[in-house]
Amino acid sequence: MAARRRGFPHPSTASPEGIVAVGAAPHPEMLKDAYRQGIFPWPHEGFPLLWFSPDPRFVLVPGEAHLHRSLKKELKRTTLEIRADTAFRRVIENCSERKRPGQRGTWITEDMIEGYCALHEEGLAHSIEAWRDGVLVGGLYGVSFGRVFFGESMFQHEADASKIAFATLLANLITWGFELVDCQSHTEHLERFGAVHWPRARFLEELQGLVRAPTREGRWLLEVAPRDVAAALGDASPRPVP
Repeated sequence: MAARRRGFPHPSTASPEGIVAVGAAPHPEMLKDAYRQGIFPWPHEGFPLLWFSPDPRFVLVPGEAHLHRSLKKELKRTTLEIRADTAFRRVIENCSERKRPGQRGTWITEDMIEGYCALHEEGLAHSIEAWRDGVLVGGLYGVSFGRVFFGESMFQHEADASKIAFATLLANLITWGFELVDCQSHTEHLERFGAVHWPRARFLEELQGLVRAPTREGRWLLEVAPRDVAAALGDASPRPVP
């Protein structure tokens, strides 16, 4: 179950908690190998680095995403500037400082920051950023392979900044032909966008084909602005969240 420099056990061998492997470091080659197999690192204090592939998997199909009425209105009137890949390190550092209920410290360690920044330099990790008058007030980051975006973390210092950034990302992913967003684990925030649980077996089967598609490498330039997000998403009505 130990993680090697290259190569992981198959995700179907994961523990009930979803742990596939233990150890190694989040170097770029390890990260690339992991994501292509549906595995991601998640540090836990007091343990070697843990690599996960949970069952079920929380995912979002961009073409099935929806917006709540209040967010649609906010997207139309926002004066935030949404950019991509202009401050990747600052985004991940802000995410690492975000306070999470019930957690001490952060799972975004210095090793994790350096590993993802290296992937960003290779054009495989991306940040979507919300700016107000030249000040970074929110954003998110993740990894892209083929037609899949693997979301990692988000932060905001201004109300709705991360929601606007994420909705703008979804609209652009649709424009670029992406078919899946890996949300990893359940959050109410992403459920409201339409994310659902898939059995791990289904996720891995879909992933196998999607990551073989050409990857949109390099710096991303957004083509859909916040005011046009609802139209790009089909202006779908939200389903009730239990």
